[in-house]
Amino acid sequence: MSASSLPVLEFVLANYKNFNARATRDSLLSYWDHVSGGGRMFWSVAGAMSSAQLGITLAPAIRAGLIHGLSVTGANLEESLFRLVAHSAYKDFPEYRYFSKQEDTKILEQRMRRVTDTSIPEDEAFRAVEKIIVPMWKKATEKGERRFWHEYFYECILALEPSAFEGDPEACWLLEAARRKLPIVVPGYEDSTFGNIFASYVKTGECNASIVKSGIEYMADFYDRYEELSAGPGVGFFQIGGGIAGDFPICVVPSTKYDLQKPVKPWAYFCQISDSTTSYGSYSGATPNEKITWDKLTETTPMFVIESDATIVAPLILSALLECQRQPEAAKALIAKHRG
Repeated sequence: MSASSLPVLEFVLANYKNFNARATRDSLLSYWDHVSGGGRMFWSVAGAMSSAQLGITLAPAIRAGLIHGLSVTGANLEESLFRLVAHSAYKDFPEYRYFSKQEDTKILEQRMRRVTDTSIPEDEAFRAVEKIIVPMWKKATEKGERRFWHEYFYECILALEPSAFEGDPEACWLLEAARRKLPIVVPGYEDSTFGNIFASYVKTGECNASIVKSGIEYMADFYDRYEELSAGPGVGFFQIGGGIAGDFPICVVPSTKYDLQKPVKPWAYFCQISDSTTSYGSYSGATPNEKITWDKLTETTPMFVIESDATIVAPLILSALLECQRQPEAAKALIAKHRG
């Protein structure tokens, strides 16, 4: 098999030599070493990655067994669903940097919600999904059932008829995760459009807040999920952005060790992509070596920081990994050639 059959991997190996490019290359190769050796990888996704259509490469990576669990913001969870049911109603605004307040007001009047250079259609996305998920909440309230936030969205997306798809189902990471019953945590889900919608139904008494399990219950359950994921060669941590999506799940290791006082494997790999420079108090958090002092990582953990735009870097890494997964022997030869 020729190297040309691995164009993305070959491009990265040939060109990414220094600085953030080098970190991208090295994190990619370490990722592949880990999963090809039987390890698992857990992803943390902050920002607006679903609106940015990261699912184009994230969904195939889940299908290929390159991603084994996720921590996502409530926004990323719901926006993956929005892209599936309302894709054709989205509007793009490539000139957004030059918009006036008046122009953004016109977007509001069009019932669009701008996310950088694209926008979510309120009626086709928010209100359409609301018609499906609110009856689920009300039914759970009547029966006294309780579920995790993502489980309602899993049921919702799996119940959709293919005729309801406007986006490409093969590019919907939530659909793929639901089909595979991937373990997910959604810390701080209240901070999302549907978190607000749910709160409104709680306020009016139509739904009971207790039908959604709490963040504490997410962590209590995640102890077990982590134990499963870390079996064998262990599980790595691949983080996009900062905030609670990353901070919440990575703490499972020290909490298991110090709070439950049980033996636990440390995270087997760590990579963070963020365009917010890592610094004290920065939204992206501190550099990975600080995590050693919190017993989340160890001095031997492969650690990478890529200070760049995740909408550029993550699809590149995933595309190269998918090539490696499809043609492992060719990838092995090409990597050996460039390492040599």
